[in-house]
Amino acid sequence: MEKNGLFSQRIRLRHLHTFVAVAQQGTLGRAAETLNLSQPALSKTLNELEQLTGVRLFDRGRLGAKLTVMGEQFLTHAVKVLDALNHAGQALNRKEDKELDVVRVGALPTAALGVLPTVIGHFHKQHSDIKLQVATMNNHMLLAGLKTGEIDVGIGRMSDPDLMTGLNYELLFLESLKLVVRPDHPLFNDNITLSRVMEWPAVVSPQGTVPRENAEALLESQGCKLAPTCVETLSASLSRQLTVDFDYVWFVPSGAVKEDLKQGVLVALPVPTLGAGEPIGILTRSDVTLSPSAQALLNQIRKSVPA
Repeated sequence: MEKNGLFSQRIRLRHLHTFVAVAQQGTLGRAAETLNLSQPALSKTLNELEQLTGVRLFDRGRLGAKLTVMGEQFLTHAVKVLDALNHAGQALNRKEDKELDVVRVGALPTAALGVLPTVIGHFHKQHSDIKLQVATMNNHMLLAGLKTGEIDVGIGRMSDPDLMTGLNYELLFLESLKLVVRPDHPLFNDNITLSRVMEWPAVVSPQGTVPRENAEALLESQGCKLAPTCVETLSASLSRQLTVDFDYVWFVPSGAVKEDLKQGVLVALPVPTLGAGEPIGILTRSDVTLSPSAQALLNQIRKSVPA
């Protein structure tokens, strides 16, 4: 009893957030990136937690960090604690906002650019009393946010089966990789080949993302490489502005530039790409019933995105 009391007094939220992030991401490096921490700081917090629990929670090796049996048991409780705190925070926010409903949306940056403007515009015409909080993030952070209750509805990709545990996925559309430029790009004065395209500066997603993997696979299939000086960013708005204003070639999922291509703001280069496309869908928690407001947003997403 005395040991349990000491544990509850000394454990901090940072211990739980760190533990859950490592469990979800599978490596200390990815977890540190998700939490915006340095890896040494994350390792220190994890060591503190294992000292507090008195048991080893992870087996750490070159391939990452794998939960021990005791770690798996502790994960169930840690997620419940974080979820309960999030619900408590939501309840307080609702009182402060005089019963104003809040729906928290997480989306991939390119999906947000391609999907959410139309969805939000139509949604608020019918539901002007509902507050939307929208955050863009990579897919790992999106799945983690859903599991900890920080996000109600996500728009992203499926992942490895272990990362999808406890989540529902509903396909919206397939998006292919496009190489886009401004309409008056100098490339159109020449015979367009992938090797010729790669003589111009490129904008790509960061390493570890699906669009980046698709871009590198395409280049490798034709004996090309990304220049070391390419611009790497997760920001779809920055990528778009660079491409509209300058001579950059943007490697981008098609959904993010659908309207720009339709209006002629950007033009897709006639370069063949690989595969049928990557599935983008709606992600929600399977163990939580959505609020009426979140369900209304979900219905609007389905209406706004043609199958």
